[in-house]
Amino acid sequence: MAWDTEKTKSRILEAALLEFSEKGPAGTTIDNVARRSGVNKERIYHYFGNKQALFGVVLDGELRTISEAVPVSATGRLDIDAYIGDLFDYHREHPHLNRLVLWEGLTYNGTILDESRRREYYAARVSAVRSGQENGEIATNVDADVLAFLLLSLAGWWSSVPQIAHTMSADPDGVDLDTRRRNVIEAAKNLLGQCGVAGARGGVDSHGF
Repeated sequence: MAWDTEKTKSRILEAALLEFSEKGPAGTTIDNVARRSGVNKERIYHYFGNKQALFGVVLDGELRTISEAVPVSATGRLDIDAYIGDLFDYHREHPHLNRLVLWEGLTYNGTILDESRRREYYAARVSAVRSGQENGEIATNVDADVLAFLLLSLAGWWSSVPQIAHTMSADPDGVDLDTRRRNVIEAAKNLLGQCGVAGARGGVDSHGF
């Protein structure tokens, strides 16, 4: 029977995603990934190299997935309702990405795995904000890259540190996620200085987390 290489790689990556998001790069071992995936560890080394390289592949895959799931136009107007709402929903439904990024940040030393490709993922986010500034739809008193970063933080931080959201909530046991989602969208509009502005949804060539 022929070996299904792609299916085996997929099993490894699924197991690695869970291991890395739960334990971080330092706490994850290839032995644990092998055990969780049911794949011999020598095959993992063969396909992905060392543990650091495997972490890079896992994180890159998650960034690529969100860039495709929540696109934003690099040239058109930024539809803040759809963009922030979809980002909020995505992070709430897919908590692994934020965990991976937070784990990476704990050991960040100025070096980023596959930095050039990472920049491509974020470029369209920044370009969309800059385009809105040039069109007079977004305030210009804050740089576009800073605003783009703040938008990502505003939409995703709830899923990154839910314990803080819980302790700051006036009614932690009665949080309505639809209300929170609407509040996050309105806060994003206030941040951009574009209340009431809406535009066309972005295209599939956009990238970013």
